[in-house]
Amino acid sequence: MDRPLGRQPRWLGSPWSRGLAAALAGAVPALTFPAPSWWWLAYAALVPWLLLVRTAPTYGRAALDGWLGGTGFILAVHQWLLPSLHVFILVLALLLGALWAPWGLLVRALLGGAPGAGRCAAALVLVPSGWLMVELVRSWEYLGGPWGLMGASQWQVPPALRLASIGGVWLVSLLIVAVNTALAELIARPAARLPAVAGLLVCALAVTAAWFRSPVPRTAGTVRIAVVQPNLTGTPTERLARSEALTRSLAGRGVRLVIWGESSLTQDPADRPALAERLAALSRQTGAELLINADSAHAERPGISKSAVLIGPDGPTGDRYAKMRLVPFGEYIPFRSALGWATRVGKAAPTDRLRGTATVVMPVASAGGLRVGPLVCFESAFPDMSRHLVREGAQVLVAQSSTSTFQESWAPAQHASLAALRAAENGRPMVHATLTGISAVYGPRGEQIGERLGTDRSAAAVYDLPLAEGTTPYTRYGDWAVYGAMGALVLAGGYAGLRALSRRSARAPR
Repeated sequence: MDRPLGRQPRWLGSPWSRGLAAALAGAVPALTFPAPSWWWLAYAALVPWLLLVRTAPTYGRAALDGWLGGTGFILAVHQWLLPSLHVFILVLALLLGALWAPWGLLVRALLGGAPGAGRCAAALVLVPSGWLMVELVRSWEYLGGPWGLMGASQWQVPPALRLASIGGVWLVSLLIVAVNTALAELIARPAARLPAVAGLLVCALAVTAAWFRSPVPRTAGTVRIAVVQPNLTGTPTERLARSEALTRSLAGRGVRLVIWGESSLTQDPADRPALAERLAALSRQTGAELLINADSAHAERPGISKSAVLIGPDGPTGDRYAKMRLVPFGEYIPFRSALGWATRVGKAAPTDRLRGTATVVMPVASAGGLRVGPLVCFESAFPDMSRHLVREGAQVLVAQSSTSTFQESWAPAQHASLAALRAAENGRPMVHATLTGISAVYGPRGEQIGERLGTDRSAAAVYDLPLAEGTTPYTRYGDWAVYGAMGALVLAGGYAGLRALSRRSARAPR
């Protein structure tokens, strides 16, 4: 039997107990991401939160349960930021957690009380759509970017990666939340099991159809590349010397492109002829071009930018890309005049980095003109940037990163996993190269290629990278899953508004 709205276990009668339960329920999905990587838990991780919100005695309480659950989610997924931001991470979590307050209202409206079959069926579409709107808003770079999207928890599950090639990580998130919603309905309202079971069957059929019917990238040969991971956080001179030694070890191995991690140089070789010649000598010795990353100063304005620079046998080729999307509080402080105090309580950026203005696709002459699309650091979390590079002709995606500040946390594994999704979404291989690990390489279906270089490794690893041709539906059509979710919510809102007007007209005196 369904529990009447307002009746609930005694321990949830206290607002403090209920608030703690909401925060803990919201934190559960963090276990689905690396390092735990309990990907299978994602399909039930939201059920406790959904069941809690649906029993909220009022809509105000439902919104609060959504807010506190969102706060718990943000804290758990970003707990590795605690040493850098200290108490400020709680402020950020509370601000971002508020995005789930409207979702709490939606859950109570659709699942609260004793919903009939129609309302349960609507919930299977609208609750996931509402969740996706939260993910979309918090993916704005100024709010922290798309780190910890539910779909990203499935980075090592081939059927989910195939689904990502159709609708991106957004479509995977929709499916996960739909399954959670159906399970919550089966638990809370057994009498309305028909739409819940039908929803589960639809999700299963969608994944099956994607697996058997979605286009698969066509193989187009291989290219031999290498990743240099010095795993040395000493002085810039020591780091450069180690990177040079590892790169020299690649001579005679047929490598065509050598990739270094983010901030592998603290000086721009374009401004240092002696440094440029040292790197050019490495290129001549290995027979490969080098994609390095430099903290580049700018004479025309103060500050530095993170720049990917291609080095050939004659020095810098002129192809370079400056990081466009910066890490909030790590590389700049939004509204510094109001939030600048964050530098006094943690390790927030003392000065703002400079932004690049456009993505760049670089032809690598030593690899027969192979076209490479570089990204820097957490730009690999943004689906649109990788998609844009592939549409511009990139055959290989590269993310240069450095997570040395968070080396003992879950951050390196979380970051490396994102490259698998970007590869699968666009049907192009992706290289995730770091200074201190984890470095990883993925093929055009998101499959892992070769060994991962963990945070305990200092090595130069060689990979035969499979290339691919063709265009995935996601590359071609983009974020259609997001627009579909928006449309469903707009239609539902319009229908609810018309019904309210109709009822008001029926009650009005003649």
